[in-house]
Amino acid sequence: MTTPIPSIGSDPASVRQRMELMEQLLENAFVIPGTSRRVGLDAIIGLIPVAGDLITAAMGAWIVWEARNLGLPKWKLWRMMGNVGLDLALGAVPVIGDAADFLFRSNSMNMKIVRKHLDKHHPETGIIEG
Repeated sequence: MTTPIPSIGSDPASVRQRMELMEQLLENAFVIPGTSRRVGLDAIIGLIPVAGDLITAAMGAWIVWEARNLGLPKWKLWRMMGNVGLDLALGAVPVIGDAADFLFRSNSMNMKIVRKHLDKHHPETGIIEG
């Protein structure tokens, strides 16, 4: 599967494309050898104590910032920030937090919120898979 290079435009379709790419990078970038389980930078960088979780939280917050630029309602943005905050809090717990990064996919949950909003308010941004 090849991912197109995202546009730098501010139109909803370009923003969605960039956000989809960030979600892919954070949650599904790699396959664990010998399994069909996919992981991303969130789980890998999260293995670095403290700094890793802060870095991936900042990357997740960028998705929320882009969602704000798309005009998502404040309650949805708060919900998304709650997902990022919970991911950060879980990741801060030694050992358990590393396992949580494999299971709790805050960026995918946030993109589900964004996709639902865009599909309703900007249906032309939908991605057609072929």
